[in-house]
Amino acid sequence: MSSFDPQTIFYGDNGLDPGRTERLVADALNGCDDGELYLQYAVSESFAFDDGRLKAATFDTQKGFGLRGVAGEMTAFAHANELSDAAILRAADTIRVVRDGHGGTMALAPQRTNAKRYGDANPLDGIDFSKKVALMQTIDAAARARDPRVVQVSASLIGSWSVVEIIRADGHRVRDVRPLVRLNVQIVAEKNGRRETGVHGLGGRYLYDSLFDPAQWNGAIDIALANALVNLDAVAAPAGEMTVVLGPGWPGILLHEAIGHGLEGDFNRKGTSAFSGRIGERVAAKGVTVVDDGSIDNRRGSLTVDDEGTPTERTVLIEDGILKGYMQDRLNARLMGVAPTGNGRRESFAHAPMVRMTNTFMENGTEDPGEILRSAKSGIYAKSFGGGQVDITSGKFVFSCTEAYRIENGRIGAPIKGATLIGNGPDALTRVRAIGNDFALDEGVGMCGKGGQSVPAGVGQPTLLIEGLTVGGTAA
Repeated sequence: MSSFDPQTIFYGDNGLDPGRTERLVADALNGCDDGELYLQYAVSESFAFDDGRLKAATFDTQKGFGLRGVAGEMTAFAHANELSDAAILRAADTIRVVRDGHGGTMALAPQRTNAKRYGDANPLDGIDFSKKVALMQTIDAAARARDPRVVQVSASLIGSWSVVEIIRADGHRVRDVRPLVRLNVQIVAEKNGRRETGVHGLGGRYLYDSLFDPAQWNGAIDIALANALVNLDAVAAPAGEMTVVLGPGWPGILLHEAIGHGLEGDFNRKGTSAFSGRIGERVAAKGVTVVDDGSIDNRRGSLTVDDEGTPTERTVLIEDGILKGYMQDRLNARLMGVAPTGNGRRESFAHAPMVRMTNTFMENGTEDPGEILRSAKSGIYAKSFGGGQVDITSGKFVFSCTEAYRIENGRIGAPIKGATLIGNGPDALTRVRAIGNDFALDEGVGMCGKGGQSVPAGVGQPTLLIEGLTVGGTAA
């Protein structure tokens, strides 16, 4: 379905009528402060290729709605995968839990936008099944041909296309069409009985064509292979408090987890974030500017409008070290007396929206990355990260490095294995001593989890030097 007609997708054979649906929503939300009917049609596919053969191929279609009513701080939410008047009426019974006796006045609808952050075309339609399998066969063969130490290659290709329509009690309608694709390459290399893994991926809100560009998938192979080969020679990581230099791009995942969640409106309204009540205060070193921007064209974390219908925007959270504001959905913005920022997101029609990040990053500095390394003298250089854990209330974090090196006499030295970074997000912001001029966004593979929901997200940063982080290592 490369072209679409919402009349067919949502109001075709199932009996829904646009005008009648508007009246049902108006009746259901009468007396609420906010709320909406969220209609969604989504198709997705995935291919997993491992050890020279196609191991799995899936295709899924979802269609349904979520009806939400908000009264004061309370939210009632019901969903169904049946699009019918009867199903909406049953959902409306749930909304009465918060609506009856409240007597609220529906908040004003979001502003409209003419912006489009990505195209409408469906990536699943553009390229035949056989060509998708052939691409992964080609990646497998090319990776094995790169180096005799390659013993295993895995590749996956994932695509989705989602059409959403948001209807409010006043008849305000917003529609968005969202493509998303992703390619992952994983390589296992072996030397002298030791095996190490390297991974690289890329993607965004566009068609598969970009991923089929040989320069793109060859680049993914090169990076994944280099990561695996570097780790074959890695030595045990040192431990202790030391200077840490973070590379550009994907290492921004540390910023996302350790700092970003603490800047979301719900935690700050409830006073459970380390940043609560601190707007206007210095919370980071001079030069540190942190932004959430869901309006960057074709990025994985971008949306034309969020899942409440609010246009996304560039939201400055920290400017030159001073806390300027928080990310907001409609509920928390209303209760805090500020404007929503386009950060109300949900995993699907079966989930109520909550305030979430989109593309969150630290902006460029002015210093040469080479000079930053030379100024470090000793410490570690962290180029890529794997998993991590964060306590949002305290800001404490633990992150594992998947590619890291010693810094010796201002130069990158031996690769290290088993390094973890341990610290406190708000405290780490104050320890930033140098910000590079090599800003980069990640390659488009991020997922963000919160409250049991997962949504695509982006991260980024320039090279950073942070003094006094604790490194957990494996060296004796």
